[in-house]
Amino acid sequence: MKFGDIVVALAIIAIVIIIIIPVPLMVLDLLLSINISLALLILLISIYNKEPLQFSIFPSLLLITTLFRLSLNISTTRNILLKANAGNVIEAFGNFVIGGNAIVGFIVFIIIIVIQFLVITKGSERVSEVAARFTLDAMPGKQMAIDADLNSGLITENEARERRMRIQKEADFYGAMDGASKFVKGDAIAGIVITIINIAAGLIIGYLIHGMELGEAIQKYTLLTVGDGLVSQIPALLISTGTGIVVTRAASDTDLGTDLIKQLFRQPKIMFIIAGVLFFLGITPLPNTPYFMLSATFIYLGYILRSEIIKSEGKGEEEEEEAEVEEIRKPENIIPLLQVDPIELEFGYGIIPLADPNQGGDLFDRLVMIRRQIALELGMVVPMIRLRDNIQLEANKYLVKIKGTEVSEGSIMFNHYLAMNPGNVEGDIEGIDTVEPAFGLPAKWVTEENREKAEILGYTVVDPASIISTHLTEIIKKHSYELLGRQEVKTLIDNVKETQSALVDELVPKLMSYGEIQKVLSNLLREKVSIRDLVTILETLADYCLITKDVNMLTEYVRQALGRNITRQYIPGKKAKVVLLDPQVERLIMESIKQSEHGSYLSLEPNVTQGILNNLSVEIQKLVSIGEQPLIVTAPIVRYYFKTLTEQLIPDLIVLSYNEIDPDVEIQSVGVVKL
Repeated sequence: MKFGDIVVALAIIAIVIIIIIPVPLMVLDLLLSINISLALLILLISIYNKEPLQFSIFPSLLLITTLFRLSLNISTTRNILLKANAGNVIEAFGNFVIGGNAIVGFIVFIIIIVIQFLVITKGSERVSEVAARFTLDAMPGKQMAIDADLNSGLITENEARERRMRIQKEADFYGAMDGASKFVKGDAIAGIVITIINIAAGLIIGYLIHGMELGEAIQKYTLLTVGDGLVSQIPALLISTGTGIVVTRAASDTDLGTDLIKQLFRQPKIMFIIAGVLFFLGITPLPNTPYFMLSATFIYLGYILRSEIIKSEGKGEEEEEEAEVEEIRKPENIIPLLQVDPIELEFGYGIIPLADPNQGGDLFDRLVMIRRQIALELGMVVPMIRLRDNIQLEANKYLVKIKGTEVSEGSIMFNHYLAMNPGNVEGDIEGIDTVEPAFGLPAKWVTEENREKAEILGYTVVDPASIISTHLTEIIKKHSYELLGRQEVKTLIDNVKETQSALVDELVPKLMSYGEIQKVLSNLLREKVSIRDLVTILETLADYCLITKDVNMLTEYVRQALGRNITRQYIPGKKAKVVLLDPQVERLIMESIKQSEHGSYLSLEPNVTQGILNNLSVEIQKLVSIGEQPLIVTAPIVRYYFKTLTEQLIPDLIVLSYNEIDPDVEIQSVGVVKL
C-alpha cells in the first residue's frame, strides 16, 4: 500500500506496452485470469456499495479495464494469427466451455455481445446521462438548502463545507459516469470487430500460409477466436453489470443484497398469494412437480415472515416501553415540564368529537381560521393553540388558559344550539335560558327541532363548535398583548425587513431594542389597536425615539400616526357623540404626572380620583341612554393617564385623543367630566 501509486502507474504503462511487445503464452494466461478476477472484484464492490460515491474511482477504473481488455485482445490476436495458439485459458474456453463446437461458441458469443451492447450497456448509458443531468439541475437547490441550514444554525461551517464538497463530487461522479459508460459501449463494438477480423484473417493465414485444409482452418481459427472473444467479453459483461448497478443504485444504509432481500421478502401476504397462484398452475396440464415445490416454498417463506413480524412487533413494543421508562428516569427530562403553552383549550371528554376529524369535528380547522382572523384584525401571529382533553372537567365544559393560568370557561349542551336575540325578535321560543360565554348576552339552548323555528323568528343560532371558537377568539383578542413577546416581535420585524430594510436597520438595534418595541406594541394591543401597519409604527418610533425614551409617550405618538385606522375602528360615520373632559380636570391630571427612572405615572388623591370616576359614570350613562357607544375624548397628553385611571372601573372604556380622530369627523359633546 505504501507504494500503491507507483504500482498503479507502472501497471497502466505495462498495459500499453503489452499492445506493442509480444507476451509469452504463460504470462498471457495469467493476465487473462487477472482480467476475470478484476471484473469479479468490480462487480462485488458494486453490489456491496451503499452509495455511488463510495466507488468514486469507478469511471477511471472503467477506462483502465477497457484498455486492459483491448490490449489483451491485441496480444491474443497476435498469437492466434502467428502461432495458431493463444494459451491454455483460451483453449479451455474453446474446448470445455463451448464443447469444442465453433458454431455453438460463435452463437453464444453473439448472444453475450447482444446482451451487453443492447441491454445492459445501452440502459446504463441512458441512466448515467439522466442522472448526470438531474444532479446538475438539482445543485442550486441543494446549495440553497445548505445555506439556509447554515444561516439558521442547524449545521456548522465545517458541515456546510463538507456538504458542498459532497454535492460537487456527486456532480463530478455522474458526469464522469456519463462519459465512462461510452467506454463499455465501445468495448462491445470492438469485440465484434476483432472477432470478425480474427476469423477472416485466420482463414486466409491458415489456408494460404500454413497450408491447412479449409475445414481445418475454419475449425481451428474460429474456435480460438470465439474462445478469445468469450474470455474477453465475459469480464466485460461483469463490468457492464457492475456499471448498471452503480448508476442505478440509490443511496441506502445497507448494501444491495441486504436491500434486495429486505424489500422482496417483507410482506407475507404476497408470499401466500404467489403460493396460491403456483399451486393453481400445478393442477393444470403444466408439469406439476416444480410448481408444487415452489408453492410449498413460498408458503414456508410467508409463514416465516409473518412469525418474524409478530415477534418484532412484540419486541418493538417492549423496547418502546423500556425506552419510555428510561426516558422518564433521565433527570434532564424534567426540563420539558417547565414549558408553559401560550394558549391552551382544555375540554371534557364530551367535547372530544368536536376536535376529532374522524368523528366529523372541525375544531382544528376553526383554530386555523382564528389565527388568520387575528392576523388580519390585529396584525399579530397567534402562537399555536394547544388542545387538550381533561378528564377532571365535566363532560360538557371547557376552559381557556393563557400561559398556564385559567382566564375563562364555558359549557355547551350536546345536541343543542345556542339561540341569541339580536334585539329585533318578535316572539319567544322554547329553550333553556343561559348566557353566551363570549359577550355575556342572554341566550337559550334550543333543540334541533326548534332550530329552524328560531331562525325564522330572527334568532341568531350557532352550533357548539362556533360557540367555543368565538369565545376563544375574544379571549385571544383580550389577552393579545400578553401573547406578544420579544421573539414574536423579532419575527414581525424580520418580515418587514424583507421590503423595508433601511427602516429596520436605522431603528433596530441602534435606536430601540426589541424589548422597547415590544412594550409599545403591547400597549397598542392592550387597547385593541391593530399593529398590522407595522411600517408606520416603526417609522413613527424612528422619528420620536430620539425625543423621548418613555414607552408610554412613544405609544401615544404611534396612536396619532394610526389615527385614521383608530377613527374607522371606533367611529363608523362622520359624526361622533362623545364625553369630554373639563379643562380643569385635564390640568389637574397633567399637574399630577410624576416622573421616575422607570417612566411616568399618575399621582392623584384618592378622593379626587373617586370624584372623577363618579362623574364619569354619570356622563357615560347619558351616552348609553341614547344608544351610543361610550367614548371619551381628551387632550393628547392626558389620554394615556386618564385611560389608566379608568381601567379598574371600566376596563373596556374607549378613550381617544383629539389628534387620533380624523379631521373629517364632527365631534358632538353630550357631557363633560368635572370634579
